[in-house]
Amino acid sequence: MARIWRRADRDSWTVDYRDAHGHRRRLAADTREQAEQLLAEKVRESRQAAPPVDNPEITLGAYADRWLGQVAINLAPRTLASYRENFDRYIRQALGHFKLRALHRGHIKSLLGQKRQEGLSKNSVRLIRATLSVMLGDAVDDGFLVANPAQGVTRRGRRGADTLTSGDRQRSIRPLSIEELGVFLAAARAHAAKELGSYTSRRDALLYLTLADTGLRPGEALALRWEDFDEATGTVNVERAVSLGTVKPTKTEERRTVDLTPRLVGALGDWQAAIEADALARGIEPSPWVFPADSGELLDVKPVSRRFRALLRRAKLPRHRLYDLRHTYATHLLAEGAPITYVAAQLGHARPTTTLAHYAHWLPRGDRQWVERLDRTRGAALGTRSWHQRGREATGASDVSESIGEPSRDRTEDPLIKSQVLYQLS
Repeated sequence: MARIWRRADRDSWTVDYRDAHGHRRRLAADTREQAEQLLAEKVRESRQAAPPVDNPEITLGAYADRWLGQVAINLAPRTLASYRENFDRYIRQALGHFKLRALHRGHIKSLLGQKRQEGLSKNSVRLIRATLSVMLGDAVDDGFLVANPAQGVTRRGRRGADTLTSGDRQRSIRPLSIEELGVFLAAARAHAAKELGSYTSRRDALLYLTLADTGLRPGEALALRWEDFDEATGTVNVERAVSLGTVKPTKTEERRTVDLTPRLVGALGDWQAAIEADALARGIEPSPWVFPADSGELLDVKPVSRRFRALLRRAKLPRHRLYDLRHTYATHLLAEGAPITYVAAQLGHARPTTTLAHYAHWLPRGDRQWVERLDRTRGAALGTRSWHQRGREATGASDVSESIGEPSRDRTEDPLIKSQVLYQLS
């Protein structure tokens, strides 16, 4: 029978129950309330039918190896590489020897807290927990577990080691200022000219301009084909991305149309004409990719990122990531007063709330014209004078608003206001 009891040798409570496989389990809780909640949860789980498993004694490390092989076909290469790296680097040594069925939230909370104390960023710890959560979620589906211990490792209302606040997200965003962007793009053009028309430097300069003027993710820009570019309408269709040399759908798996700046439209048109002329002179077919490698095949983002950082150093600018050009575009657009819905559509965010969560800090502030316009509009709609003018009639009673009002006797008694407000609410 399932029960809870307090340990005599320490200040903790024990939850004693049998799981869906009939195995007796004992879990620790700090308080009686936590123990009762945990017991209720485990009782519900134990009543669920569980499919038979081939090896109930399998360890987390052995299951992870099998799982990574099974999901490889369905995951993007970068996602698979991230899962593998996080498990091998941070999880395997600490938890890999545990039997999968013996793993519980306390183990995972301890691991996350330890990694945070070792100096890992909150985002790195979040990725560790995400790796465990996805893996253990499949372990539930496979019948090895009745619940995912990586879910709910933080109690509601508390922040865990991997909890990212809005401030954390915004501090991780480091856009270039308008002046810095101008210096950088000028340095890219100068480098291309110095290299005597080098294909690589000319292509990179245009790629940097494209990222800065569209906000595309680097993988999306590298997957652009000439058929996606419409010079007449000044737009580009974004429907794919490159990840570790493989073409895949965009992050949201949706197609979007992005408006281009006039300078980018002109630059892309000139680039298309130049590479077509070069292909004709060499007697070959031009590459279908807008930014191909020298061989005409897909370009990898890693060497581009290295050259980007080298160019920043050459221009004596602060350190940035290639992805910061996307942040630069978003923050500059918001600073111009662009609606958040338009910026979200340009960036390819599934919801404007995602854009707001990342870029709220860069929304324009301190413009009093909006509250002043609100005051004028409401005043015109209600047909009344300004607030400070009401209640000061010919009687000369300057403090009348302090002594009358209804129902609490601290508001101005004005039949017109009352009738208009009641009309608006009816």
